[in-house]
Amino acid sequence: MAEIIQRDGTWVFDGDTLRLTPGRDKSVSLLRRTLGELTIPLRALAGISFEQGKKAGRLRLRLRDGADPLLHATGGRLTEPHDPYQLIVESDRYGVAEYFAEEVRAALLLDEVPSGPVGEYLLPGPAVPLSCSAGDGTASFDGERVRLEWNWKTEDAKAAAGPRVLALADISAVEWHPASGLDNGHLRFTVRTAPTEAPPKYDPNAVELWGFKKDPLMALIAAAVQARLPRPAAPRDAVPPATGAPGRTAPAGEDDHDALLRRLRELGELHRTGVLTDEEFTLAKQAILKRM
Repeated sequence: MAEIIQRDGTWVFDGDTLRLTPGRDKSVSLLRRTLGELTIPLRALAGISFEQGKKAGRLRLRLRDGADPLLHATGGRLTEPHDPYQLIVESDRYGVAEYFAEEVRAALLLDEVPSGPVGEYLLPGPAVPLSCSAGDGTASFDGERVRLEWNWKTEDAKAAAGPRVLALADISAVEWHPASGLDNGHLRFTVRTAPTEAPPKYDPNAVELWGFKKDPLMALIAAAVQARLPRPAAPRDAVPPATGAPGRTAPAGEDDHDALLRRLRELGELHRTGVLTDEEFTLAKQAILKRM
């Protein structure tokens, strides 16, 4: 088991899953504290990196495309303070962070986890019920219905109809955009029976966001809804489970000769540095040589 404990949070890897627990330090964002502990199956990972800095470094997880409804709903727009897949590492723990990253990489290699996209969510999304007030309204979600209520700052034309209740079955898409510069953000629901191109300020199915502290919490509402919407069609380069190996997926685009040679070199380096035992190295090398 590999573990790294920092003020920013604690990451634990047991060989099959990663547990990411946000820290209690005041610098930890409200979104991460509200989201709480995350359990990431190894097969949801595309990679891990560790970047050193002068005062602090960062461990970063890269999830496979389509594995996480939070990343899907936010479109990669979560900034660093709110990204649950980053951990700030203090300089005196760089060695621990490097060891942690190597342990995860070794497991990805040994289990032959592909880095390509997946056709189903591998994470469940935020727990419900959820409610958040930000911008010009309050959004709540109980797992079956979204309720939008307006405040005194809401545009009159939008507030005139009163609170909105949207059944999950009527929602075809959800998106969250943070405020950026002079541009406001929004949480918007696309309703099958009433599509609109109105700006969020006037769209009765959208909450306009102005860049305040609670804005990122609206991303959790978006993710909880996204996790329960019908899964989009699998990307064309997603590979179905290999015949005779239930639950296993064949690597996409990894079977070319150069890629296999690179993986052999990586295995050799992990073996030389002691990350892989002799037995683990032999088994992994034989699996790659069979595919060459």
